[in-house]
Amino acid sequence: MTSARTLRAGRRTVQLHRPDKVLFPPGDKEDHPRYTKSDLADYYRAVAPFMLPHLRGRPLMLERHPDGVDGPRFMQKDTPDHYPDWITRAEVAKEGGTVTHTVCDDTATLLYLADQACLTLHRWMSRVGGGGVDHPDRLVFDLDPAKDDFGPVREAARLTGELLDHIGLPSALMTTGSRGLHVIVPLNGRHDFDEVRDFAKDVAETLALAHPEQLTTAARKKDRGDRLYLDVQRNGYAQTAVAPYSVRAKPGAPVAAPVAWDAIDDPALSARRWTIADAVEQARTDPWAGLLRSGRALGPARRKLRALRG
Repeated sequence: MTSARTLRAGRRTVQLHRPDKVLFPPGDKEDHPRYTKSDLADYYRAVAPFMLPHLRGRPLMLERHPDGVDGPRFMQKDTPDHYPDWITRAEVAKEGGTVTHTVCDDTATLLYLADQACLTLHRWMSRVGGGGVDHPDRLVFDLDPAKDDFGPVREAARLTGELLDHIGLPSALMTTGSRGLHVIVPLNGRHDFDEVRDFAKDVAETLALAHPEQLTTAARKKDRGDRLYLDVQRNGYAQTAVAPYSVRAKPGAPVAAPVAWDAIDDPALSARRWTIADAVEQARTDPWAGLLRSGRALGPARRKLRALRG
């Protein structure tokens, strides 16, 4: 087994230790090939130009699998002291103190995290600087199906997108690489987390009231039945959602991939449609085409939603 591989990223050099380490063992299905740490690093280097704009300035929770997806999982918030000085950190408040998150601002950091067997990057909905870490610039609806049936996810996404459009908010669609879809709304960063989560909850409740047989906002699984769960809890302070183009710790190395809204009618669409083998090709199609560049205020949308609910 090769002991190390040297990777260049701009002015930085990153050592990839044990590059032949298998992180994704081959599965029974043809679309579940074997992938190594070197394969993970090659993917993240190739996708970096498309992924980094969604990561810069955002505190991260890192999902690490040092022994591969079949081994133990570590969810890492605090940045270890041995991480290089050139990796950006963000010290943020938590109950009783602070935590220093890793921030991925460049390709070298992405490669270093791959060396740490960080498969998935979970990002905050806010950025350090600008409007401040207390003011999110993204709102996310996590469409979580009760069972592995993508039909209800597809329909829930369509209903969510239509309602957001009706109240004047643009939205973007992303596969999660797991079971569902995310619907993401760009914000102007002037609302705090409580305001954003309350608004997201109002939208979700509006949808659930209009489609009670299909959708629910019940947090407890036992109360959901077979209905799809409209999860808005990721909009709270210090909560995270999987970052666009992140690899998931699932067989075949699926990727959370942005998609255009017209993909919702593609019968081939699924939560794990793209993997590290073809996600860069998807990224090159520019599926969001600038949808998230202009953040919106929630005031006008809130008024329209209240009028709609009577």
